[in-house]
Amino acid sequence: MDINPIFITKPFLPPLDELMPYLEQIWENKIVTNNGPLHNELELKLCDYLGIQNISLFANGTVALVTALKALEITGEVITTPYSFVATSHSLLWNGIKPVFVDIQPKSLNIDPEKIEEAITPQTSAILAVHCYGHPCDVDKIESIAKKHNLKVIYDAAHAFGVECHCGSLLNHGDISILSLHATKVFNTFEGGAVVCNNPETKIIIDQLKNFGITDETIVNLTGINGKMSEFNSALGLLQLKYIDQVIHKRKEIDNAYRTGLADVKGIHCLGDTGELISNYAYFPILVNPEYSLSRDELYENMKEHGVHLRRYFYPLISEFPMYRGLASSLLDNLPVATQKASQVLCLPIYPDLPLEKVNEICNLIKNQ
Repeated sequence: MDINPIFITKPFLPPLDELMPYLEQIWENKIVTNNGPLHNELELKLCDYLGIQNISLFANGTVALVTALKALEITGEVITTPYSFVATSHSLLWNGIKPVFVDIQPKSLNIDPEKIEEAITPQTSAILAVHCYGHPCDVDKIESIAKKHNLKVIYDAAHAFGVECHCGSLLNHGDISILSLHATKVFNTFEGGAVVCNNPETKIIIDQLKNFGITDETIVNLTGINGKMSEFNSALGLLQLKYIDQVIHKRKEIDNAYRTGLADVKGIHCLGDTGELISNYAYFPILVNPEYSLSRDELYENMKEHGVHLRRYFYPLISEFPMYRGLASSLLDNLPVATQKASQVLCLPIYPDLPLEKVNEICNLIKNQ
């Protein structure tokens, strides 16, 4: 493999000359933020592309999630997964909410609905689930549990842009879904995020909360923050939408090449889909099982020496960080599947500009350890 390193991801950026007309529009109308025309156009076009009713754009996905919890007036305890990026649980702490971790399913690596029901107490107000790697949670079981116990459901759908399940857009499940539009995601606006909800009244509250709680020029009704997406980020998003289908198609080709190249490697398991009808191929996680010639960490270091930078998503578990360690639900005995999978997982590089010959070289490196 040549000396140029291959990283886990690289943002897709459309041709710069195609961005210039959007910038000229911003310069001409002198509107750079505060729900400008490009921001509003992007919200409309995303609703159409994603098959959703309402979307509120944000500066990033973390602020979107913090705001969503505030909008739903979530308090007390929230049942969630330890197998995610730390922003999922940090959003709970920012709202003064206690995370209650439960284990994950071994196939999907998503929150286990059976464990959710066992963890419900009188203080439980919501379920915060994650569509890990863009693979759908068991949304039907989670909805059934939530209805039975009168709980809200929030989905951290940071990985799930464009993913469809048995009934259409995955984003239509739950009371609210959150998107990340960060540079590492399938669809990016450099930095960005979004709140998706079916209830138009909820969108009104969310839009007020992301703008300091302002109702009009003289009225502030809610304790809000500044979470608005700028016109610059919105401009990039509008341009990205023109290319998103090509981006996902290229990711699919890379996904297929990995599956072919690693199919016969003893001890390497490629995670499959878990019920999506349309995938976005956001990540390519493998599990390094004991039958493989190296441990997960040995393979991770060995690949780095060859200029291939993999990521151990998600290791360590959120529950192992200092601010969560003291929780009873963080005990390893409570999370055996999550603990095991976090010690086995490696995500391989996947991004539209990654040549298929490089994918083949990565597969050969893994084969020949």
